[in-house]
Amino acid sequence: MKNAYLKNVIALLLFGSNGIVASYVLLNSYEIVYFRTLIGSLFLIAIFALTRQKLGFWKHKSHFLYLTISGIAMGASWIFLFEAYVQIGVSVATLAYYCGPVIVMILSPLIFKEKMTSAKLLGFLAVIIGMLCVNGGALFQGEVSWGLIFGLLAASMYAVMVIFNKKAKSITGLENATGQLVISFLTVAIFMGFKQGFAVNIMDGNLVPILILGVVNTGIGCYFYFSSIGGLPVQSVSILGYLEPLSALIFSAVILGETLGLVQLVGAVLILGGAAYGELFKSKMKSDSTEEVILGG
Repeated sequence: MKNAYLKNVIALLLFGSNGIVASYVLLNSYEIVYFRTLIGSLFLIAIFALTRQKLGFWKHKSHFLYLTISGIAMGASWIFLFEAYVQIGVSVATLAYYCGPVIVMILSPLIFKEKMTSAKLLGFLAVIIGMLCVNGGALFQGEVSWGLIFGLLAASMYAVMVIFNKKAKSITGLENATGQLVISFLTVAIFMGFKQGFAVNIMDGNLVPILILGVVNTGIGCYFYFSSIGGLPVQSVSILGYLEPLSALIFSAVILGETLGLVQLVGAVLILGGAAYGELFKSKMKSDSTEEVILGG
């Protein structure tokens, strides 16, 4: 179990550093996501083949459809998120993106017939207040930045991704991660093909961070994450999941020099605390909730 914990923590720290690595890549958001999903997909396909795992998605066509929708949403979510990194910085974009789990939490009574608890309502209110604290100055002045809009769109797509992934119950583990990442790549590739074609000018110095983002952050990160969650208690997976946004805030402050004001720091605590409270203090925690933390960044 110690090995599983270590792999899970490493994966989450890698996910938390996505925005930092991306800041060293001089490409637009969808080009970055294109290379990230391409390299990550090839890596996971290789791991899947080397470990001699069997495909089973074709047995349940409806579940494969759900996984396809989830993969499309993931590709869109990452495009919006990486654009938000550029527009408003890693720290604020991460906080906006982390409204995604709360959207899932609020919709779960309607979609999955889960009971709406007081913990979920309190968590939702905390996140809303937190977002007002983080972006309150601009909102009260009537200035809603494109970066914030992209961050919230990323959160919305995250919610779609999680909801449909949970519905694909028969496709699990590495097969789930590989299939979703491949579908995400195809989505981004089609978008980029219509947008500009597939010719991309990679400048000197960009290749190394692109490879790190694709192989290490995405490929190794996803492999470590999905190979570890099966050996960990559900609650541990949920609690450890908050290392991702916390590490993103720390990395952005230490490496990129991004800082949050006092009110914004309070907002960050409310957003992450509200999301954690609503998730961890459910009256009943279902065993399949480990799927809710997938591929967060």
